[in-house]
Amino acid sequence: MIKNNYFKFIMIKLATTVKMNIAILGFGLVILVAHPTAVFAHAELVKAEPARRAVLADSPQQIRLWFNEEIEADYASLSLLDADNKVLTEKKPIAHPDDSKSIYLELPELAEGRYTVKFRVLSVDGHVLDSEYKFTVKKNKIK
Repeated sequence: MIKNNYFKFIMIKLATTVKMNIAILGFGLVILVAHPTAVFAHAELVKAEPARRAVLADSPQQIRLWFNEEIEADYASLSLLDADNKVLTEKKPIAHPDDSKSIYLELPELAEGRYTVKFRVLSVDGHVLDSEYKFTVKKNKIK
C-alpha cells in the first residue's frame, strides 16, 4: 500500500514538472516569435549625416552616424572614399561626447562628386556591423 501511494505521488510530481516545463518552453517560444529583435538585437545604423543617397549643395563638415545601441568607439572605423575609391580621411572616428551610440569624423573640403562612406563598428554585444553608403556633392553655381 505504501509503495503504491508513493508511486502515485512520484507520478503526479513528474506529470506536474513535465507540464510546467512544457508551459515554460511554450512561453519562451511565443516571446521568441513575437519579439525576435529583442532576443537577437545587434547594432544597426539608424541615422546618418550626410544621409544615404543625399545630394548636397555644399561640402559637409563631418560624417556622423547614429546606431540603435551603444558601440565600442575604440574599435570603430569610418572613412570617406571618392569616386575613384581613393581614401580621403586618415583619422579615426570619434565617439560623440553626448551620445555613446554615435560616432563622427571631421572632413576636408569636398569637391563636386559622388562619395562613399564606409564604416565598421563593434557593438557592446560583440556583433560587428560592416557597411557603406553613398552621397553626392553637387555645389550650386551662381552666375
